[in-house]
Amino acid sequence: MFQRCRQFPSAASSALQGPQMSGFSTARQKMVDGQVRTNDVTDRRILDAMLTVPREAFVPTSRQALAYLDLDLDVSEGAAKRFLIKPALTGKLLQAADIGEGDSVLVVGCASGYLAALAARLARQVTATECDSALAAKAKETLAALGIANVTCKAAACTDGDASAAPYDVILVNGAVEVTPEGLLGQLKEGGRLVGVSAESRPPRAMIVTHTHGEFGHRALFDAAAPVLPGLERAAAFVF
Repeated sequence: MFQRCRQFPSAASSALQGPQMSGFSTARQKMVDGQVRTNDVTDRRILDAMLTVPREAFVPTSRQALAYLDLDLDVSEGAAKRFLIKPALTGKLLQAADIGEGDSVLVVGCASGYLAALAARLARQVTATECDSALAAKAKETLAALGIANVTCKAAACTDGDASAAPYDVILVNGAVEVTPEGLLGQLKEGGRLVGVSAESRPPRAMIVTHTHGEFGHRALFDAAAPVLPGLERAAAFVF
């Protein structure tokens, strides 16, 4: 039995008004039907969230026409590249995380805040961190404009997470890692799970890490690729 989805406050509806609203709504429906459902995302809560949350609101104006395409979308404003990962992978990771409405969730490398906004419709509370302080501020502004009140957005290194609100039921890694994120695992509650993409070996795969009886179990879910998060890259090897 799926749990009832959280609803945005009325402030969200005013933030979505504009001449392109109808076109974006159509694109959102096509994204869910053509990219997300067809990749075995069946949880109605997630589908409803992806149909409701305006992905274009988390994209710079100059790139909003690309908001619903099947690609890792660059949303960075500065030198460092930051991305919204592909819609299908976003949905599949959320489904693997199995977020309950009473859960506390950490979103690592939230970029402009889209994954945090989706998680907010599923969870009790979301903490979102982003290493680019300007982008973290933009994410906070967008989430507030949409009336999403159960997300706390902070600037922090991807390796750090946020110990102040730990431990978490779920940790969502908004990208790939090439090294084991030990610091994040230490913030996972007993019985909790961390979901993201591991690029420690080839091919990269979506992984779930569970914390049970003080031990961490790792399980590959499916082949997947995503941009590597800053600070979680493999150290460069010495070459003659």
